[in-house]
Amino acid sequence: MKTIDPYKYPSTVILGNGEFPQAQLPLDILDKASKVVICDGAANTYVKTGKPFDIIIGDGDSIDDDIRQQYASRIIISSCQETNDQTKAVTYLAAQGFNDIAIVGATGKRDDHTLGNISLIIDYFKQGITAHIYTDHGIFLPAHGNTAIITRPGQQISIFNFGCTQLSAQGLQYPIRPFDNWWQGTLNEATADRCIFTADGTFLLYLAY
Repeated sequence: MKTIDPYKYPSTVILGNGEFPQAQLPLDILDKASKVVICDGAANTYVKTGKPFDIIIGDGDSIDDDIRQQYASRIIISSCQETNDQTKAVTYLAAQGFNDIAIVGATGKRDDHTLGNISLIIDYFKQGITAHIYTDHGIFLPAHGNTAIITRPGQQISIFNFGCTQLSAQGLQYPIRPFDNWWQGTLNEATADRCIFTADGTFLLYLAY
C-alpha cells in the first residue's frame, strides 16, 4: 500500500496564471523550489519579484513585452491550442524526467479554468505524472488503488471518484462508496492521523489546510 504525505511536496513547481498564492504553504513551496516553471502571463508578476525561475512556457499571448524581450532565451512558446499552459508546463517537465510536481496559482480568476486545471491532474496521473495542486485553502491530489493519506484528526476531506467500482476508507467520519456524482463525496472529515483507502481505480482527494 502506498502512503502519501501531502505536506512532503516536490521541489519542482509550476506557477499557474490564476490568483497568485496568498497562503503560507504555497508561498513556501515557491520559495523552497529548486525548479520553477512559469505559465505564460504569471511571469508578469513573478519575474518582477526577482525570485529565481527556470522557464516561462505557454502560447505567449499574455507575456508583457518587456518580460518577453528581457528573458527571450528562457521563454518557450507553444501555439498548440489542444493543451492549456499548465499542461504545456507539465509536458515540458515530464520530458526532462520530472514526474512529481507541485502546482500553485492554478485556481482563481476564472472558475472554468480552475475546474479544468484541477481535472487535468487526473489525466497527468494516468500518464505516470503525479501533480498536486496547492491552493490558498487546501490540496488536490490524485490516488489509485489501496492508498494511505497522512491527515490530522478533524481535517476536512472530499473524495471524487474517477472510475472506481470499489471504494471505501478507514479513518473518515462518514463511510464512502464508489460515488457516481462529484458532490456525494464532499464534506467528509478525518478522524485519525491517516486515512486508508481501499479502491480498485483512481480517485481525487481534496484536503483542507
